[in-house]
Amino acid sequence: MTTPQYNLLGVGALRETGKLFALAGAVTRGVFRRPFQVRELIEQFWFIASVTILPTALVSIPFGAVIALQVGSLAQQLGAQSFTGAASVLAVIQQASPLIVALLISGAGGSAICADIGSRKIREEIDAMTVMGVSPIQRLIVPRVLACMAVALLLNGLVSVVGVVGGYFFNVIMQGGTPGAYLASFSALAQLPDLYISELKALIFGFIAGVVAAHRGLNPRGGPKGVGDAVNQSVVIAFMLLFFVNVVLTAIYLQVVPPKGS
Repeated sequence: MTTPQYNLLGVGALRETGKLFALAGAVTRGVFRRPFQVRELIEQFWFIASVTILPTALVSIPFGAVIALQVGSLAQQLGAQSFTGAASVLAVIQQASPLIVALLISGAGGSAICADIGSRKIREEIDAMTVMGVSPIQRLIVPRVLACMAVALLLNGLVSVVGVVGGYFFNVIMQGGTPGAYLASFSALAQLPDLYISELKALIFGFIAGVVAAHRGLNPRGGPKGVGDAVNQSVVIAFMLLFFVNVVLTAIYLQVVPPKGS
């Protein structure tokens, strides 16, 4: 007796969403299982870091400059130049930095992970591992997801520093702002939980990028062309999820953590 196939609108999307959540749960459980693939984790960490560090640093400088120039221009129009530093720094740390890191990890590291897993899938290496009693999730997926999370966490700190320094340079040098007012407004309005939520976002975004890439890599349709399509799909799906989760996390943070001085 065969299982009936339902082609109703949205059923396929719900099925893939369920598979994605199931894989995320399996990866979470796999983190605590032994033996842990330390060597695979180190190799993947080095690979993802090597393909994302330079693009992330190069992107963070103009991104921080754009935010500083835009915020500085608006502050001048509103007569609130003294708050330029706080607005620029908080925008970079809370929003721009985690998103830049996640987008680059998903675009560079995630696409490579999806292509690698997809190639193994069409060569039936994944099926052979399962037949031999080796869990592909424990052996291949968990180290890659953890590497994405670790690299995202470290790169988030790098982007935050580069973005803040770039914003300070463009605001003080290019727009004639005063260093004292820039730093004073930052110390008056910024607080330590702003950094915590930034790092938490980077961790979650790295997890999402790794799981989505692995999910699409495990489910390619067809041969090599299917792997290429899966890579494109993994990047698009990861981008959509990252922006949605960012909205949810930001809304929760603003409700839970009161602004400094309130």
